[in-house]
Order: sequence, then C-alpha cells, then structure tokens
Amino acid sequence: MERTLASAPVIEFRDVAYVLPNGKPLLLELNLEVQRGETLVLLGRSGSGKTTTLKLINRLLAPSGGEVRVNGSSTVEANVIRLRRSIGYVIQDVGLFPHFTVERNIGLVPRIEGWEAPRIHNRVEELLQLVGLEAKIGERYPHQLSGGQRQRVGVARALAADPAILLMDEPFGALDALTRDELQREFLSLKQRLSKTVVFVTHDLREALRLGSRIALMEAGRLVTVLPPEGFVRSDDRLVAAYVRAFADGCELVAQRGSL
Repeated sequence: MERTLASAPVIEFRDVAYVLPNGKPLLLELNLEVQRGETLVLLGRSGSGKTTTLKLINRLLAPSGGEVRVNGSSTVEANVIRLRRSIGYVIQDVGLFPHFTVERNIGLVPRIEGWEAPRIHNRVEELLQLVGLEAKIGERYPHQLSGGQRQRVGVARALAADPAILLMDEPFGALDALTRDELQREFLSLKQRLSKTVVFVTHDLREALRLGSRIALMEAGRLVTVLPPEGFVRSDDRLVAAYVRAFADGCELVAQRGSL
C-alpha cells in the first residue's frame, strides 16, 4: 500500500554506509526512519556514529553507500543550499558569528532568503521571546552573553526561517547542570508549541529519556535498536541494559516525563 504524505517518514536512511577516505567505516547498513513531528534521539558513546548520521541528513556528509532521503527526495540529488536552509542546525559550541550582533546572527538565513528588514526584526523579537530571552539581547554580541544565553540564541537562529526539521548535536552538553536542566525544559515547551521534526544527538541517557519520542541506540557505526523511552528502560538487550544500569535514575525520569 502506498504511503500518504502524512504517514510517510520525513527522514529515511536506506542501507546507508559512510566510510572515510582511509577505508575506516563510521556507519554500516543503517536503516532508520524519522516520523513527522517526533523527536528521535540518537544515543551512543563517542565514536558510535551519531554525529555522522546527523550530518548525512543536511548533507554536510554524503553517504558512501545506500541512500538518505528527506521529504521523499535523495539528499545527493537535492540542491544542497536549499536543503540546508530548510533544516535548522544546532551544535554544542553554537557557532555564532562573533562580529555580528545577536539580531544579525538570528536573522542571517531570513536575510539570505530575501526577507524585508522589518519582517526580520519582528521575527528576531518573536524568537528571542520564544527561547526565553529579552528583546534587548538582540543588540549584544556573542561574547557578552553567558553560555546558556548563547545556546538559546543558537536555537533561535536555527528556528529563524521556520524549518520543519531541526537537527541538534549535543546542544546542551557543555553547559552546567542547572542551565542544562533549564534548556531541556525550554526545549520540551518549544516541542509542544512548534511541532517540529527533531533529530537530537546525545550520549546522556537521562537526556534521551527526558526529551525523546523514540531513542535510537548506536554502537560502533551500527544501529542497535529503536525504542520509546518506556520500552528502552525495560529492554532485555544487553547493551541497552548496560546503559540503563549506568544511569540508575533513568526509570524515575521516565515516570516524570509528563510533568517535566
């Protein structure tokens, strides 16, 4: 039966491999689907292939084998500039332009897209409010902000042109525990309000349980399993069980998901 647009996955990996020029494989036989409106968390230790998987979605990398499809089209056949502008991207070190004000950083993609200045200004103010920052922050430069503020600006910039897909690579990993907790709460609130399709990379099971609709566990370039948080903590898979044991409060977090 042919899938309807609403039921078709937004992102598909079909037997995807990624091999470095020296022959070292970083991904092997990856088959994975991301559904519209969900937050799929890519979980795994360093070197498991999480960030490689993420970069294949917006074609910062091209697959060595297989096919990555976004909205039904192969990423290698798409216009790469249009593809990247249609996908928000948030990374751990934010990557803000230091010589641009916050307003110019957030408004960069809308400006490239040809938006008029008043529309950009209004959008920046709207997004600053959305991520919990005051409008006057727009006049500052990145070095004048705290780490948490810079990360909020990074999220706002990724949302500026209202992309349907958001990629987040360890976005809160470098923050202190309290700021990380605040931004996780903010993310959950944004997720409810904006209905984006999100692929979120982390090595922290607690974060995965808290934020994810489903968790895709990766190990040594291969997909181990994909489960909802409640199923993940109850899985009898050896590697999944090892993660749950390492984060002993995981079950408690699952129970709290509705109130976080």
